[in-house]
Amino acid sequence: MLIGLAVFSISGVLLAQDWKAPAAAANRPNPVPSNPGTVALGQKLYASNCATCHGPSGKGDGPGGAALEKRPADLSARIRAGETDGALFWKISEGKSPMISWRGSLSETQRWELVNYIKTFAGK
Repeated sequence: MLIGLAVFSISGVLLAQDWKAPAAAANRPNPVPSNPGTVALGQKLYASNCATCHGPSGKGDGPGGAALEKRPADLSARIRAGETDGALFWKISEGKSPMISWRGSLSETQRWELVNYIKTFAGK
């Protein structure tokens, strides 16, 4: 019985750490074209809303993230691992503690512009 509880507990922790967007959200295409203008807008949004925790290069090493119990995601690793535009948009929109939901603070277009900028972290 104790072994069963331990396995359930361990698997529950592992599942809790795995934050995946629903398939419909992950497969959603980005309606905002990625170009220098939209990337620049996304960069401004990132600098004022995300860099404090995720860091200047998206590595999850921002000064605000150091105080959090759960370290912010390394966005550059997520992009290199194939995180889709739709999944990034969904995560930005929904949030998951300690990350807040940006749905009420940023417009849909702004959240897609953030996605366009975050995708530039792939090479960093």
